[in-house]
Amino acid sequence: MRHEAEPPPLLARIPSDINQPDKIAYGLTFRQILVVTLTGGIAAAIYYLFHQLLPVVILAAILLPLVALGITVALGRRDGLSLDRFAWTALSFARTPKKLVAAREGITGPPRWCRLRGKLPAPLRLPVRAIRTDGALELADGGVAVLVETSTLSFHLRTISEQGALVGAFGRWLNSLESPVQLLARARPADLSDLIQTIEHQADELPHPALAQAAREHAGYLAELNTSRELLTRQVLVVLRDHPATNRGRRPVRRDASAAVVLRRAAEAERSLAALGIATRVLDAEQAAQALTECLDPGSWHPLGQALLDEPISATAQTHTTS
Repeated sequence: MRHEAEPPPLLARIPSDINQPDKIAYGLTFRQILVVTLTGGIAAAIYYLFHQLLPVVILAAILLPLVALGITVALGRRDGLSLDRFAWTALSFARTPKKLVAAREGITGPPRWCRLRGKLPAPLRLPVRAIRTDGALELADGGVAVLVETSTLSFHLRTISEQGALVGAFGRWLNSLESPVQLLARARPADLSDLIQTIEHQADELPHPALAQAAREHAGYLAELNTSRELLTRQVLVVLRDHPATNRGRRPVRRDASAAVVLRRAAEAERSLAALGIATRVLDAEQAAQALTECLDPGSWHPLGQALLDEPISATAQTHTTS
């Protein structure tokens, strides 16, 4: 019998920072070269103008900190950002209002006769302005997006030929995209309470006492694991987006057309990813609201079925007493 040899494994070197800028010369980017050049030019101009008026010691005390500052800004990094971008981000954050409230019409100032102490809160501007009943998200910039939740697969447990087929199928799906797509992988806290209750409830219905005992021991192990560890589960979301190319026509009509287009792309993504063995589903309105709430406030408990801003909250409680 002859066995066909499997092809060599596919190896591709991908940098950890895929958004890393290109190196122009001497391992420096264009921004770094520009910062170093400007710093050197300013230092040379100061030396040319004042080298006959000031002693060398004073010029060195002025120029050396300037050159050191320019090199630090050009080569230094903080939290994955260059120092100039980090400083600009910090300045923007310092000038951004910290007290925000939900006010679509804006914040009305106090009357003239009222003396205000402090600053009024600023209106909260979220990127999503509304969630449609079909699950489409109406964005603040006029576009429409849809969230598609996908499952994961074990890539390393496949053979080399199967890995090549998966990579090829995934590449064909990427090449078929007509608009930018965002892939979001995030960790969510996992709660095994429902699973533990289900196992304990079904343990009594097992046909053999040994199976029931094993089920109860497994439920006890899960309960201990649930209380002693911080369990996390991974969720992968595919964000499909469409933005109207023209502003002609009424806004509701444009949004309906964009929602139809992005939902069609979501259905195509479901069919394409099904060839990889990945289960997908388009999040409906309630599930999309849950995903957005968890992204805005991660780590907290967010129950389903939250009331809208203009929806009254009512509850009916019935108590029974027995004697």
